[in-house]
Amino acid sequence: MDQYQYLLVLAACLALTLPLEILLGARVWRRPVRLVLTLLPVVVIYSIWDILAIEVGMWDYSERFTTGILLPFDMPIEELAFFVVVPICGLLTLEAVGNVLAGIRAVRSGTPVREAAQLVRRGTR
Repeated sequence: MDQYQYLLVLAACLALTLPLEILLGARVWRRPVRLVLTLLPVVVIYSIWDILAIEVGMWDYSERFTTGILLPFDMPIEELAFFVVVPICGLLTLEAVGNVLAGIRAVRSGTPVREAAQLVRRGTR
């Protein structure tokens, strides 16, 4: 079971932030093109950086906590998953917080609380 710990932590991160899409209108998954365009430079740049760091011996990965599935240039698949999952979790959180703050601003400006809550859930800022 140890070999799946890295992937399990990433799955837990996604599981904890996915409700933000529905409950607080994050709208990250509902805009797939925008999500891919946001992730692409992050994944490419950090993958290159990671591969170079592995290549020069700056760091490596524990075989005990990874599956052993390696991508080209000996990059563990868990590392690629990290470069996708963590930014998605960050985007979900950022969008949800922005929606909550917009709801608070709406209430402060006189919008009824119930109406402001509906705006938050729809992701309308």
